[in-house]
Amino acid sequence: MARLFADENFPLATVSELRRLGHDILTVAEAGKANQKTPDPQILSIAVRLNRAVLTENRRHFILLHRKHPDHAGIVVCSCDRDFGRQARRIHEVLISEIHLAGALLRVNVG
Repeated sequence: MARLFADENFPLATVSELRRLGHDILTVAEAGKANQKTPDPQILSIAVRLNRAVLTENRRHFILLHRKHPDHAGIVVCSCDRDFGRQARRIHEVLISEIHLAGALLRVNVG
């Protein structure tokens, strides 16, 4: 399954469900960066260093970062959905359909 790095604003309920589905997810808080307003380029840099794909609802900024810095372990941008189970299932479906996540920008639209 996928190795992911969830940014600070990503819903923890979705993280929990993705873990239940078998994905290896590290959150920004678990990485010791809670409540630090870490800039998006630094989030991407940390994810690259950890060889993890970024998981975010911050679509606009991370799509731009992908264009500027395409050498990463993957970026998964998701639309906001407060049905966390549905959001997790949709992300899971997209992740398991991808053969190579490195350098990819995956768009997950839900709801």
